[in-house]
Amino acid sequence: MESSQPQQQQGPKKRGRKPKPKDEKEQQQQQQSAGKMKEGKKAQQPSVDEKYTQWKSLVPVLYDWLANHNLVWPSLSCRLSKLPTRIDSTDGSVPNTLVIANCEVVKPRVAAAEHISQFNEEARSPFVKKYKTLIHPGEVNRIRELPQNSKIVATHTDSPDVLIWDVEAQPNRHAVLGATHSRPDLILTGHQDNAEFALAMCPTEPYVISGGKDKSVVLWSIQDHISGGSIVKQNKPGEGNDKTAEGPSVVPRGIFCGHEDTVEDVAFCPSSAQEFCSVGDDSCLILWDARVGTGPTIKVEKAHDADLHCVDWNPHDDNLILTGSADNTVRMFDRRNLTSNGVGSPIYKFEGHRAAVLCVQWSPDKSSVFGSSAEDGLLNIWDYDKVGKKVERPSKSPSTPAGLFFQHAGHRDKVVDFHWNASDPWTVVSVSDDCDSTGGGGTLQIWRMSDLIYRPEEEVLAELEKFKSHVISCASKP
Repeated sequence: MESSQPQQQQGPKKRGRKPKPKDEKEQQQQQQSAGKMKEGKKAQQPSVDEKYTQWKSLVPVLYDWLANHNLVWPSLSCRLSKLPTRIDSTDGSVPNTLVIANCEVVKPRVAAAEHISQFNEEARSPFVKKYKTLIHPGEVNRIRELPQNSKIVATHTDSPDVLIWDVEAQPNRHAVLGATHSRPDLILTGHQDNAEFALAMCPTEPYVISGGKDKSVVLWSIQDHISGGSIVKQNKPGEGNDKTAEGPSVVPRGIFCGHEDTVEDVAFCPSSAQEFCSVGDDSCLILWDARVGTGPTIKVEKAHDADLHCVDWNPHDDNLILTGSADNTVRMFDRRNLTSNGVGSPIYKFEGHRAAVLCVQWSPDKSSVFGSSAEDGLLNIWDYDKVGKKVERPSKSPSTPAGLFFQHAGHRDKVVDFHWNASDPWTVVSVSDDCDSTGGGGTLQIWRMSDLIYRPEEEVLAELEKFKSHVISCASKP
């Protein structure tokens, strides 16, 4: 899924707080210093286009398959659902839309190497075909699907409400100027201010959590709407927080307070629908348990050195939590090492980005592998099992950060979201907001790295030896 907005209305949405105002003298000093640094680095660092050209030349070697899909408008979110494989997206045309597309994911070791890198950056991919369009009431900042039923999705826009959509039941719409927006199937109310980014759906129950500018985390159950009773209210036209409130709404099961600034991201514990965590612009990581109240269970006061943008809970090991921040780092916490008085250090700090980290997600394919994307245009793939292990590879740069084993550099601007495909191993969808580099639009890529990169080294060497023997055998035949 992706999210976007017409350029003529406003630029891309910025994550986190606005920078504090600086006095004129300080600004002049910083501009002079930055100018000198840029002049010194021009000869050393290749341009974005040069780096991209280098990456594209290596695509046949690094990737088993890759599809590049140009988007007319900037995008903020993307998802690959389970079955059938598809992408729910917002292409940002006027009006804002939520587009469900069928995606043909090529099987491993099928795509010809010479064809993988032969794509036009300005064209739409033949592998991605639009299936249905919904007209969304406002810009879509975040999209998440219900794991138990991927046709049910939740969206965040610039309002206090969370919108729930049954994308199969929704009628297909034509995105023409002046068209009325699609009617959400359910509206989750409870925030007192806009909730723009922090959104998650529970892997075990039909629960939703959200965070917003009101500094709170709100929990709902979609099942409450189905159950009926006083918790469900049918809105009359004109009621609710804004014009999106034209349909049934559900009030929260709980409102959790403990942050001192905007909540930027939330995640459910994979083994409990009652436990979840959140991060925010107050640099805090907070763990919650709905069974014991609406206050923090554990609060790490300074999880990073700047605003926190993203968090994810390991689906294979519910003790491990990842966080990403404006301090350019990803940190991994073990909740067994955290205490209720805010004491707790990360078990490791991953340093491989040159700008703010916007998204982190654990891989569904290996418990120690995760990805991180950032404003530097990179999507890094890490394996914490490799941290601290000596790997004797002369070709590997000594400056490579510990644990980093793959770097997707196919985007030329900030990678605002990505998602591992649980149905196709080691397959990822990623999206970039290309406003700063091209003046508009976005790029959606679906890709799978070569299995020679992530398979165990001894297994790869054995296969290469087998191939070498086969070549020698063929060459020796009369």
